Amino acid sequence: MVTVIIIDDEAPARDLIRRYLQAYPDIEITGEADNGFAAMKLLREQNPQLMFLDIQMPKLTGFEMLELVDDPPAIIFSTAFDQYAIRAFELNAVDYLLKPYSKERFDAAVQKALTRIHSGTSERPEIQTLRNAVVPPSGALIRIAVKDRQQIHVIPVDGIVYIEADGDYVKLHTADKAFLKEKTMKYFEESLPQQFIRIHRSYIVNVNEVAKIELYEKETFRVHLKNGETLKASNNGYKALKAAVSL
Repeated sequence: MVTVIIIDDEAPARDLIRRYLQAYPDIEITGEADNGFAAMKLLREQNPQLMFLDIQMPKLTGFEMLELVDDPPAIIFSTAFDQYAIRAFELNAVDYLLKPYSKERFDAAVQKALTRIHSGTSERPEIQTLRNAVVPPSGALIRIAVKDRQQIHVIPVDGIVYIEADGDYVKLHTADKAFLKEKTMKYFEESLPQQFIRIHRSYIVNVNEVAKIELYEKETFRVHLKNGETLKASNNGYKALKAAVSL
């Protein structure tokens, strides 16, 4: 028996999946959720083999959820039209259902998932590649989901003071705490609003948090933040920052 959970914020969409799955006696639906937080709880408690996952959801989107899941089950994504997301799906051979979808398209996705499950193939490499491929349009990122032990935090981008490179991770510095996130500096450089400037290979700063800039040594600058911290800026970073702020 293959265990499955259904994650979608719209009841009719969950009803449709449930009805289509009646044709599969070897699949057992063990849970449903209408938001990402409840879905994360289901994943921890049930460890399902298959997950139907909506992309556009309140609280946590499907992509935000994926960034927080260490060992995902087989996944069939479902989404309304979302051009950059669908392009990422196709590039990474991850199956998805574009709403509204037919029973035939649903069956094809299920058969593909069952083949993967029965062969014991891990979903993790494809999902990791997908995480890296899905880059929102420039300036589109408005919040960032992070996991701190078992707690999930959703940080508005306006609440970020600066971002720091930290090995394979980045460190998101807020007024109260720093959070690790498994993303690249390039991802944030491309996705954050214009108020965020890459000032150094190791730092992206929120210009609203900058108090002053001063020359430190030849072609190296110090950026003093309103919270008292000081960051290093390259010559190019200094020029970009000066163009964005008037101090």
